[in-house]
Amino acid sequence: MTYCVGMMLDAGLVLMSDTRTNSGVDNISTFRKLFHWEVPGERVVALMTSGNLATTQAVVSKIEERFKLPSERHNCVLEASTMFQMAGIVGKTLRETIAERDADVGPQAAGQFGATLILAGQIEGQEPRLFLIYPEGNFIEATLDTPFFQIGETKYGRPIILRGYDRTMSFEDAVKLLMVSFDSTLKANLSVGMPLDLLVIGRDDLGIKYQRRIEGNDSWYRVISASWSDSLKAALDGLPDYPFHIAQG
Repeated sequence: MTYCVGMMLDAGLVLMSDTRTNSGVDNISTFRKLFHWEVPGERVVALMTSGNLATTQAVVSKIEERFKLPSERHNCVLEASTMFQMAGIVGKTLRETIAERDADVGPQAAGQFGATLILAGQIEGQEPRLFLIYPEGNFIEATLDTPFFQIGETKYGRPIILRGYDRTMSFEDAVKLLMVSFDSTLKANLSVGMPLDLLVIGRDDLGIKYQRRIEGNDSWYRVISASWSDSLKAALDGLPDYPFHIAQG
C-alpha cells in the first residue's frame, strides 16, 4: 500500500510519502515514491506515485527518458509551457502505460495495473500548482476549497489534516501536521511504512527548498509520535465525563 500527501500553502508546496511496498506480510520492500526534476531558476516539478509498482516505475522512466530524446521533447515535462500542460503529459503517459500492460496480459487482468499520481510544481512567472492524476489520465487541480491531495491509504490520516490545516501556516507547522497524519496511518495500517520522504518547494524559489528522508529511528520523528500520543491522552482526560446519571428515555 501507499500513503502520499501533497499540500498547498501560501508559502509554497509540501509533499510527503512513505516508501513501503508489499505483496503479503512476508514480502515487504522499500521503494521511492517521491520524485522531482528541476531547471534551477526556471521550473521545479515533483511527482508522487501510488498503485501498481511496475506501472509507476514505467511512468517515471518514460518521463526521464524524454529528457534525453530530441524526438520526444514535445512530451517532456521540462518543456511544457504550463503546469496544466505538464499534468496532461503525465496523465497521457500514465493512461498509455496502463493500456499497454492490460493489453499484454489480456482482459482478465483489466484494472490490476492501475496507478494514481500527485503532480506539483511551479514554472517561472506562474503560480505553484498541485494536481491529482487518475488512472484514466484525467486530472483535477487543488483549489482554495480542496488545498491538499492524498493517494493510497488515506482514511487514517485525513481527519488530522482536515482539523489542523491552515493555508497560511508555516512550512514548519505543515511538516508537523503531515508527520502526525503519517504517524496515525503508520499506527493503523502495516502496509504503510518508514522511511518517509519529505520535499518542500518554496513559492518562487523555482527549486527544491528542502528534502529529507526520515528513518524510523529518527529522534525528531520519535518525539513527534510520542508527544502526539501523550497529547491525545491528555485531551481525552480533559473532556467532560459522560453523564450516566441522566435518566434513559
